[in-house]
Amino acid sequence: MGRGNGKQGPPGSERREHERVPVDLRVDYRSEDTFLFASITNISEMGIFIETRAPLPRGTQLNLEFELPTGGRFSERGEVMWVNPYRPEGPNLNPGMGVRFLELSGEARSKIVELVRKIAYLDDDEESGGPVGQA
Repeated sequence: MGRGNGKQGPPGSERREHERVPVDLRVDYRSEDTFLFASITNISEMGIFIETRAPLPRGTQLNLEFELPTGGRFSERGEVMWVNPYRPEGPNLNPGMGVRFLELSGEARSKIVELVRKIAYLDDDEESGGPVGQA
């Protein structure tokens, strides 16, 4: 995802292109024999960050199922783009994996963009600071 020198940018470098917003959403994800439940802690129209102490390897393709608080249950495909491993021996901020959507439908993208704009608007106007999620 990095530009120019051919190196991959740091986690979150696509933030300049696609705004990410904090959320607290449940996600079910599958890859071959693995089926897990976790939390999405941020979302953009291009992908999600899944908080987990057991992230899957970079390049792993996943089937994702999640529901947005603004409506709509989605079954989408994604690919693990980067991993922040769990480090029990020291400071470990935000273990998990960044997942890029592979085949996001037009309707799903529209609903995600709507959610991102709504949360960004709330953060700008109300300085809420906390994640928005399901009740």
